[in-house]
Amino acid sequence: MGDKAHTHPGAAGRATAADHPTSVRNVVLVGHSGSGKTTLVEALALTAGAVNRAGRVEDGGCVSDYDDMEHRQQRSVQLSLVPVEWDGIKINLLDTPGYADFVGELRAGLRAADAALFVVSASDGVDGTTRMLWEECAAVGMPRAIVITHLEAARADFEEMTRICAEAFGGDDPDAVLPLYLPLHGPPAPDGHAPVTGLVGLLSRKLFDYASGERVASEPGEADLPQLDEARSMLIEGIISESEDETLMERYLGGEQVDVKTLIEDLERAVARGVFFPVLAAAPATDGARQGLGTVELLDLITRGFPTPLERAAPRVTTPEGAGRELRMCDPEESLVAEVVKTSSDPYVGRISMVRVFSGTLRADQTVHVSGHGMTDRGHEDHDVDERIGALSTPFGKQQRPVSHVIAGDLGCVAKLIRAETGDTLSAKDDPLLMAPWEMPDPLLPLAIEAHSKPDEDKLSQGLARLVAEDPTMRLEHNQDTHQVVLWCLGEAHADVALERLRSRYGVQVDVVPHRVSLRETFGDRAAGRGRHVKQSGGHGQYAICEIEVEPLPGGSGIEFVDKVVGGAVPRQFIPSVEKGLRTQAAKGVAAGHPLIDVRITLLDGKAHSVDSSDAAFQTAGALALREAASEARIHLLEPVAEVSVLVGDDYVGAVMSDLSGRRGKVLGTEQTSGGRTLIRAEVPEIEIGRYAVDLRSLSHGTARFDRRYARHEPMPAQVADRMREEVRAAS
Repeated sequence: MGDKAHTHPGAAGRATAADHPTSVRNVVLVGHSGSGKTTLVEALALTAGAVNRAGRVEDGGCVSDYDDMEHRQQRSVQLSLVPVEWDGIKINLLDTPGYADFVGELRAGLRAADAALFVVSASDGVDGTTRMLWEECAAVGMPRAIVITHLEAARADFEEMTRICAEAFGGDDPDAVLPLYLPLHGPPAPDGHAPVTGLVGLLSRKLFDYASGERVASEPGEADLPQLDEARSMLIEGIISESEDETLMERYLGGEQVDVKTLIEDLERAVARGVFFPVLAAAPATDGARQGLGTVELLDLITRGFPTPLERAAPRVTTPEGAGRELRMCDPEESLVAEVVKTSSDPYVGRISMVRVFSGTLRADQTVHVSGHGMTDRGHEDHDVDERIGALSTPFGKQQRPVSHVIAGDLGCVAKLIRAETGDTLSAKDDPLLMAPWEMPDPLLPLAIEAHSKPDEDKLSQGLARLVAEDPTMRLEHNQDTHQVVLWCLGEAHADVALERLRSRYGVQVDVVPHRVSLRETFGDRAAGRGRHVKQSGGHGQYAICEIEVEPLPGGSGIEFVDKVVGGAVPRQFIPSVEKGLRTQAAKGVAAGHPLIDVRITLLDGKAHSVDSSDAAFQTAGALALREAASEARIHLLEPVAEVSVLVGDDYVGAVMSDLSGRRGKVLGTEQTSGGRTLIRAEVPEIEIGRYAVDLRSLSHGTARFDRRYARHEPMPAQVADRMREEVRAAS
């Protein structure tokens, strides 16, 4: 790392199945949308000899953003795996979307990886979302490095960007974020901007010039030495301070020269332990060039400084019944434990499951146990089934390259697993195990949909089931109150992708309709009603009369039925019939078609006929009595109220609280949390927060997040209720 003078690409050729965990590195690229992650992956693949020109494989397709939808949207919308080989090490590069709507794909990448490259644009800086992701990685001790891109931008400044990264990511120890290389600038352009043409290695004290399209090593000039030596001293002190050798700093400060080999070994250990975070620079190859600037240095860092899968703690596993099990760390000879980190559909191959093997070896044609638990709240059914592994492969762009096995620590793809969904565990048939699903954000943007035509209606259910199986950040709801099919998403872009996948992958055209919340009705005051159902039309007639009184109850009381009939005016066998008729009518509503709740209905009197009275007649009479009582009373429309918790940066607290108040919300309190953020708790009518997932992101520049849960139904303001009734009348 820094002491090698590569003059040619690393081990070229196609990545194959790894033979031992020590020869695997799993790296996820993290950064905001537009930071250059996909371009960097393609540049690394080119330098490693995996593609024939930037971003292209043999069939001419892109190596990372190969999906047609990604081309149309001009951004990554899914996790992509790009395996390359460098110095005998297989590197699984996991390219993640940077847009917040696709955080599920990013979380899958974090789950599958052992280290992270944070890609930061020199022209855009560090946004709030990237800071939160850094904290998330820090919480689990994931090793990280920082790559600064877009150095060709007019105002790009590597040194200033490094300082910003140290402030954003260094926390209490900014000296843990330091550059390994300094940029070498060429002659200034007419606009005064001097392009970066090479790098100077601080540890090796070598100059690496990329201006010719090849990495050419040389000695730095005398003019470069003062700046180089100052930065080198800071780097050495930073490395030594994170070293496990307590005497090394004393020796260094005492004037002893620490040899480069020792420094590099300490650097590699500090990076792998997740306590030192080197900063590097990278740029894609120019036309005709075989290597992009900084790509060799990055590949060296990944292979030598990032941990092997053996250094990752073994995941916690249980039996499907919940009993704990001890798992040995990443042993190819152990019992099989693998996880489906991504599920996708191919029009020719069918369902493809990307898996990370944590223990054992996954082989083609073996039978495995598939366990999926803990996602029932998102439309997933618990399942424990045995399935046969078909073809195993390694993805590369649109291609699937066959492999015979996937060992512990490696990633691969399995075709045509029928029941396996994202987050499921694959284990040995005779030793079934289960990994706890990783944490996913709740989808909070509702998308109400209807089939466009009868043929679409026939295919809609299966299409939605497949969509939810692929993406655990989507939730499918069949609302029994509004009779709507609702797909809950993370944001507008997430919803757009869902609709596009329904259309293009599953051939289902749908229409988006306004989302309706589950309203309720209740009586505003006491009222009486008489239900008379008397019919004589020859033969057996119908006869039932009942008199009721309705009074409101406190919220949450439901419907209470009281029998006060005396003297047998309503025969005992028909009392349950009256109650059934009342409850059936209450479920249908009495004013605007919403269920009636929180009332006490008292049966006071009635009449029956010895021949013509029946169960059906008294059910009808009960319903008529409730409708008559409602016609004489004030009926309140009740709306659902949600408890909302918003975690937002201190800079946006005022704006968020003001916005909540404008949504008829009631702020219950605030609480200061770590990282300069505040937790705001409020109660807000659900009808006012249908698009809050989108609006909050805009209001806080993507730095806030919220969750919600149902609290209760309460009366809707008169003017809002009148508007709702008008909408119902207009729709009917």
